Amino acid sequence: MKKRVAVIGAGASGLTAIKCCVDEGLQPVCFERTDHIGGLWYYTDTPVEGQACVMKSTVINSSKEMMCYSDFPIPKEFPIYMHNKYVIQYFNMYAERFNLKNYIQFRTEVFHVEKSPDFKTSGTWSLTTKDLTTGHTQDHVFDAVMLCTGHLADKNIPDFSGPVVDLCCEKGSKAG
Repeated sequence: MKKRVAVIGAGASGLTAIKCCVDEGLQPVCFERTDHIGGLWYYTDTPVEGQACVMKSTVINSSKEMMCYSDFPIPKEFPIYMHNKYVIQYFNMYAERFNLKNYIQFRTEVFHVEKSPDFKTSGTWSLTTKDLTTGHTQDHVFDAVMLCTGHLADKNIPDFSGPVVDLCCEKGSKAG
């Protein structure tokens, strides 16, 4: 029986986590709370609380050769320093090439993770998820959990006097 692995998040790390699980003969189930892959690289004009997002003008600050997955080169026709739309396109190509979307439950939020009551003997983890479309909650048991949610979802605004402007909420914002 294949070991089941919960992968939380379908961004850059979540996609590779899914693929590594499949390559190792494990059974991944990825929970992604949005309706798309790509994590913070997916640009949207309408920010979602708790979901990081690049600005519309964001371009990677390392070359495509340095940021690509080792088993899937970025197409030659893509620019060396890619705009975020190319990053998302690349992630979608990667997911399609390795059939990763088959393992992803979109619009599903994990809101509780803990060691199962019998963890000392089973080594399993208990998760509770919520389908954000239907509101239905479900309990799961997994042999392992891979947390691939990134660290940029929660804002870090220092305490100081003066106006606070959050650029992710400004339509058409440009860095620079």
